[in-house]
Amino acid sequence: MRHVLTAAAAAAVLAGSANSAHAFIHLLFQPQPQTQQYYSQPQPQSQTRQYYRSEPTSRVQISPIPRQTVAFKEGYEPGTIVVKTAERRLYLVLEDGKAMRYGVGVGRKGFTWTGTHTITLKREWPDWRPPTAMLRRRPDLPRYMRGGIANPLGARAMYIGDTEFRIHGSNEPWSIGTAVSSGCIRLTNADVIDLYKRVQVGAKVVVL
Repeated sequence: MRHVLTAAAAAAVLAGSANSAHAFIHLLFQPQPQTQQYYSQPQPQSQTRQYYRSEPTSRVQISPIPRQTVAFKEGYEPGTIVVKTAERRLYLVLEDGKAMRYGVGVGRKGFTWTGTHTITLKREWPDWRPPTAMLRRRPDLPRYMRGGIANPLGARAMYIGDTEFRIHGSNEPWSIGTAVSSGCIRLTNADVIDLYKRVQVGAKVVVL
């Protein structure tokens, strides 16, 4: 450990200053947050680390599928959310034939669905109450979980019509781009916060 600390400090000094040394050591040894594995199998700690970046006051998830503005001329009104399940992408339709595209996790085999609904509710750091059908499949799950970094709904949730499905954040960033959920559409916490700020209650949601 002494050799590692010495090497880290030396590298930081070469990079610039004592402040750089402190930041470098903080980045190297900052512990990873604990997560709850309710929707998919636990992943190795080494896999967890590649999707997180340390910052002085917070954790920022790095999506394996970065969001970007793309051409999108499919006839939907601006403000519409279009989820392409097979593609595992969510599009927020913008003006001028463009959309913001996000990588998402979708329902696993037997849990996919299609339809047109609206966003009926938005919540920051939502509490989680597993639906009855999920509890029948997984009686080991908690009946209630308070919102927070370990909550499976992540930092934000947008509720879809009168369904039990949500567009929500996730504490499992490695699951983005896969089919793992029980029907909900999941994004990294960073991406769902970005989407949440852009979407209004009443926005149309089209799941294909």
